[in-house]
Amino acid sequence: MFNEMMRAEIWLQDTLQGQSTIEDLAQHLGYSASQTRRRFRQCFGISPSAYRDRLRLEKATRLLVHTPLGIKEIAAQCGYRNHSSFSRAFQRNFMLTPRAYRQNHQLEIRRSAACIEKKLQLEIRHIPMATVLVARRYEEINNLPPPEDWKQLTEGQLLANRLNGSIPMVLLSETVFSREMPRTDVGVMISGMDPRALALPPALRLVDLPSQRCACVKIESLAELSPTIGKVFGEALPAKSEFYNGEPLRILQQATGLELQFPLLAQHG
Repeated sequence: MFNEMMRAEIWLQDTLQGQSTIEDLAQHLGYSASQTRRRFRQCFGISPSAYRDRLRLEKATRLLVHTPLGIKEIAAQCGYRNHSSFSRAFQRNFMLTPRAYRQNHQLEIRRSAACIEKKLQLEIRHIPMATVLVARRYEEINNLPPPEDWKQLTEGQLLANRLNGSIPMVLLSETVFSREMPRTDVGVMISGMDPRALALPPALRLVDLPSQRCACVKIESLAELSPTIGKVFGEALPAKSEFYNGEPLRILQQATGLELQFPLLAQHG
């Protein structure tokens, strides 16, 4: 049952911007709406509707804190019908208006970054589109498995020789201000084969990453992850007049350590 409800959780995440209903989710899973609500609550402790509301507010906090987007645009990207309904839901949950939340937490990020004694070499690169094979895990940053285990999470369910040349990586949905529902996708970036030819077990899925600009920084180990994220958000990106776009961070295993990639907001003009 958990794999099915994990599919439900991922579907809720992937359809935030639209106006899909729980009945649509039930049809996607092949259950009745009442079965879907009951089983989802058994796995996650809350209803699918409440979980989706949390996901929308979580996404809103990332966009408020890390981008210059207006409140109306953020409301639309998070699936709210209008600015007013978003502001009411946000203030009911955080006891602050979206504008006040943005101001308070941007200041907090800058102050925290100033206290981190770490030098970064940040590089802006265009990252080509890619397909990754991942397993969803529900754990905080500090509990990520070691990089040498990332590939094994998929090899344990598929023949290892089918994944030759693949790059171990993590898609990190959790950031500094979204720790209420930590989620990570751990697996590999597929290369040298058609990933659609794989017969995937229920616990694995393919994710297509778009071609986009990313801010890239190298770290030696996962122990550097949290302070590096804080330093990039608070100092390195503002220094380059760049903005994180709120999509999952990417962590790639490389021969000399790890590379952390921050997807960037598209530049206009």
